[in-house]
Amino acid sequence: MHDDADLLAAAGISIVSGGDGGGVHAEAVRIARRLHAARQKVVGFIPATDKVAVPPVALQLGSALVELTGATIAFVDANVRYPALAGIAGGESNTAESKGQHQVFETRWLRGSLAVLTPHGAERAGDAVPALARLLLDGIDLFEYVLVDLTGFDLLGEHASAAACMDAVVLVANAHQTREKHLLRLLREVPESRFRGVLLVG
Repeated sequence: MHDDADLLAAAGISIVSGGDGGGVHAEAVRIARRLHAARQKVVGFIPATDKVAVPPVALQLGSALVELTGATIAFVDANVRYPALAGIAGGESNTAESKGQHQVFETRWLRGSLAVLTPHGAERAGDAVPALARLLLDGIDLFEYVLVDLTGFDLLGEHASAAACMDAVVLVANAHQTREKHLLRLLREVPESRFRGVLLVG
């Protein structure tokens, strides 16, 4: 079995812990506390531009939530826009199929109770949101929190409908690089009642 850190490193992702992460870890724990306090189970993350990578941020938050709550946490790569994650999930996985559905998500457990869920491949326009909705309806009872990467749904014209499947939505932006116009464009597509805030990285 490959070490989790090696698998993540191969995908270009590093999850830092308290002894190693310094400010990054402390900030992740602070945000995790806010998510936990809000009690919103399914949180979607939308990148402000195509230069923002959601998985490293969301997996760091997922790890912090595990540390904070001891609960099972899922990270869902909903539209397979980060192919290396599909390789992680597919390497040594449990195949989960929603009740009565043919859409299959691969599951890989990392660090005990943090799981990565990925579909077999990117969905076509019109199929991605129903597949995600089926997973959220039938396949997440095990998890206390579900963090969903909504990268790529704008390319399918489905950001608004994907965001509507979430309990809360966070915009992920690059500090000093993402412009206000990018955030305003996305805010018009996110249901106001679900908007949780902007997370600056970098």
